[in-house]
Amino acid sequence: MDFQAGILRDGNPMDSLEKQLICPICLEMFSKPVVILPCQHNLCRKCANDVFQAANPYWPSRGSVISGGRFRCPSCRHEVLLDRHGVYGLQRNLLVENIIDIYKQECSRPLKKGEHPMCKEHEDERINIYCVTCEVPTCSMCKVFGAHKDCEVAPLQSVFQGQKTELNNCISMLVAGNDRIQTIISQLENSCRSTEENSEAAKQELCARFDALAALLEEKKSELLQRISHEQGDKTSFIQGLIHQYKEQLEKSSRLVETAIQAMEETGGATFLMNAKQLINTIVEASKGGRLGKIESGYESMEAFSVSLDHLTEAVRALDFEPAEEDEEYFDGEEEEVVEDAVPERMGMASQ
Repeated sequence: MDFQAGILRDGNPMDSLEKQLICPICLEMFSKPVVILPCQHNLCRKCANDVFQAANPYWPSRGSVISGGRFRCPSCRHEVLLDRHGVYGLQRNLLVENIIDIYKQECSRPLKKGEHPMCKEHEDERINIYCVTCEVPTCSMCKVFGAHKDCEVAPLQSVFQGQKTELNNCISMLVAGNDRIQTIISQLENSCRSTEENSEAAKQELCARFDALAALLEEKKSELLQRISHEQGDKTSFIQGLIHQYKEQLEKSSRLVETAIQAMEETGGATFLMNAKQLINTIVEASKGGRLGKIESGYESMEAFSVSLDHLTEAVRALDFEPAEEDEEYFDGEEEEVVEDAVPERMGMASQ
């Protein structure tokens, strides 16, 4: 590993060094022993063995007399071929192990003077205790002679660990709270999606019901129009028959008039009298035209086929969504009289 290049890229050498010592599998600092792969990348032996076992599930155990296996480096995807010894046949990276030991020793070394926070009141004193009463870190001189001499104090390290643990618990609580919020958000999103789906289904059902009602009205209209047309045909046929009869009578009467006029022109008495009596009887009989059929007064009226749609119009205007059960309970408690009046109305609409 090129540790120097990694360290130069970061302003803090210790932080950069720690990044170079992180295992790409467990994301923790390399644990002994560290194995170096043929591609020069490093892994904890345990992590390397886990990757190897995952890639070769049927590889029995260390020391088996079968051929080895293979897996890919998690850093560069280079294929690593192993012999029958498996991961235990890889070379240990002693250099990295030594660097880890040095790093851990350096991290555990006490801070030098100037690296540790110093007391503002006593410039040569390090802040090494914690004032429990004032809840601030301070130095020993402040406890003995200074502002915290009457306060309760505790070792800085113990308070540090306690508050660090408390902060960690707070972080856990906050993360758990964020998880709950995310769960609520997911539930609300699901509710929003369900609302949209249910609304679309309700719209489709409503359209289907109104389409069915429109089809029923159209069917009823066609039926009533057919009945009117049938009555119209019957009446007009009867009237046309009467017209034809009266026209025939008019034609006969016109011929009689002509015959009578010709008879009046006859000058001979005997000749006139020979045909006059018969002609007079024929004219008298023809003049009785009242014997033909007649129509009653108002026969042409079609008022019997008028339809009142006022009740249907009111029923359509009164159409509304049925209240849910909880709404009905609410109305029962506060608007009982309104509900009692509305029920017969709905029953009347249903009967219609």
